[in-house]
Amino acid sequence: MTWTASPVRADELRIVARDGRSLAATRYAAAGDVDSVVIVNGATGVKRGYYDRYARFLAEHGFEVLTYDYRGIGGSADGAVSAEACDMRQWGEVDVASMIDAAALRYPGKRLLAVGHSVGGQLFGLADNNERVHAMFAVSAQSGYWKHWRGLTRWRLALLWHVLMPVLVGVLSYFPSRRIGFGENLPGGVAREWARWCRHPDYLVDLEGAPLRRHFARYRGRICACVVTDDWMAPRAAVEALMGFFVAAQIEIQSLSPADTGAKALGHFGYFREAGRPAWEESLKWLRQQ
Repeated sequence: MTWTASPVRADELRIVARDGRSLAATRYAAAGDVDSVVIVNGATGVKRGYYDRYARFLAEHGFEVLTYDYRGIGGSADGAVSAEACDMRQWGEVDVASMIDAAALRYPGKRLLAVGHSVGGQLFGLADNNERVHAMFAVSAQSGYWKHWRGLTRWRLALLWHVLMPVLVGVLSYFPSRRIGFGENLPGGVAREWARWCRHPDYLVDLEGAPLRRHFARYRGRICACVVTDDWMAPRAAVEALMGFFVAAQIEIQSLSPADTGAKALGHFGYFREAGRPAWEESLKWLRQQ
């Protein structure tokens, strides 16, 4: 399929979250009228600029697109990462929900869609207003419970969640993610909660260990979950486990291999790079059909 790219305007925004926190966002506007808006929920510690090429692609094809940074990350950081007082649950219950609020307010009557990368697909289930979103295309969105992995990777993750992350956060007051290729450095509260979730069989749980499932269960829209076959961070078992939380949703699971895009490798992040571009047509087609 070929296309002629239409002009895309990218505007920097500040979105006031439900609790008053200011979030950095970017609006990608295609020329002409649009009937659908896509909210991109990024991966852990990944700044919104990472999704720029994909967002422009969607906007070139007639979608309005919103990308944003979770609090404590990128343009939504407020001072030193070691001083950030936030956790991962806030990312879902406040930041994701606030972006849905903002999109619904800014685009009344427009169809809302979501793209969730990794934790972005997980946190979508924590938003109390996720039913306002008609459908979500999820890439490498998985449960983080360490026993969904096999072999040596399972034990390396067990070491990370049970020992390394808690200890480093205790010493530094943040987690130095950049040093191990996990994106931007994480606020201490985010890292501690992430590690606690990944140690628990039910994954996303409150402090008492009760599963955070109420808003997952309320979501009745459609979800397409993309499993990238060479992504060690999101094996199929972990993706299927997360999809099992959306008990009322209409779910389909697709597999994507590097050979499908002509790339040598895709991994956890390649879908949104140039290597993944050949697969974008499929997500575009799916989003248009919703």
